[in-house]
Amino acid sequence: MASVRVRRTSIDPRALLCVSRPPVKMSVSGMKKQLHKANQLLNEKLMGAEGTKLEEDFLKMQRSTAVIHSLLTELLPKTTEFLQPNPADRTKLNLLNTMSRIRGQGKSVGYPQTEGILGDCMLQYGHALGAASEFGGALLGMGETLHQVAQARDALGVNVKCTFIDPLQDLHDTELKEIKYQLKKVNSQRLDFDYKKRRSGKIPAGELQQAWRKFVTSKELAERSMFVLLQNDVDHLRILAALVTALLDFHRSAHHILLGLHGNMQARLTAASNKPERRFRPGKIRIRSEPNGRCVGFFHQPPVTVSSADSKLVLDQPCCRATYSFHPNQEGELDFSEGDIIVLTKQVDVNWYEGTLGSQSGLFPVCYVDVLVPLPLP
Repeated sequence: MASVRVRRTSIDPRALLCVSRPPVKMSVSGMKKQLHKANQLLNEKLMGAEGTKLEEDFLKMQRSTAVIHSLLTELLPKTTEFLQPNPADRTKLNLLNTMSRIRGQGKSVGYPQTEGILGDCMLQYGHALGAASEFGGALLGMGETLHQVAQARDALGVNVKCTFIDPLQDLHDTELKEIKYQLKKVNSQRLDFDYKKRRSGKIPAGELQQAWRKFVTSKELAERSMFVLLQNDVDHLRILAALVTALLDFHRSAHHILLGLHGNMQARLTAASNKPERRFRPGKIRIRSEPNGRCVGFFHQPPVTVSSADSKLVLDQPCCRATYSFHPNQEGELDFSEGDIIVLTKQVDVNWYEGTLGSQSGLFPVCYVDVLVPLPLP
């Protein structure tokens, strides 16, 4: 068998050192430039050295841009707090949605709206009372309606996020971020130029001119970006108008839903008021008084007498009952006695109603009557 000769090659340890050495992030000249900028900054802050002054228009745009940046930094989280006011629920929602994304579940958990929580409570006890009960049926109807309002509020959250939060977040993450970077670069180039200008006798003229050109170029870029941002009022106003439109749509929808609930409640109130009165019939109570347990007799509880005046009323329109007698001293006011049923025409203000009693009509104080069927909403 032929023998195989293995040739050994020697490896220079310096080559291994070069391979394992981490890459240098900054050159020596770059490090020197940073030291020169730091030196210039210290001279301006501590020694009172005067740097290159920027124009007042540039500084004014810079201040306005800083205001917009602060506005978005505060406005975006406050808008989320407006849509989701409970911080504990908000934190829980973010945690659950994060876990859903980690697990690959596409469906996210919705924020528990206050109307939905109140509706759940009413539905629970409405089912417990049963639909046969007028109060139970009203609870069921109101609980379902509040769930519809909660769904409208969910739609408001989606709408505001798409038309208001996302555009502002994009503005914050793109244009403002780029302007912030450009302004930082302007300040860096200015420090470099001012340092070289201060040492003009020891630095070549070409190097000083190059630093000036870089400073002017970076300043023009930042100035142009700030100008575009501040002049773009149309888009900014369009975003604000979208928020107003989303709020208006929600309140219109909620008003329509609650108006239907109000009509339903009025009908239930009228039907309950016109139901025939049910009289209480006491049961027999067995009395055992002898030691042998023999029944001596039965005791009948006396019947409860209830005035039937209210049961004869047909409350099919807004009306009230007089709790006190009112004898006016001025023309245009309605005279009535305690117990009279007055038909309500309208509410003049928080203190006075207008109504009719028989063939008479006029004004009377709110505190003198007890409303049986309220006036419809305007």
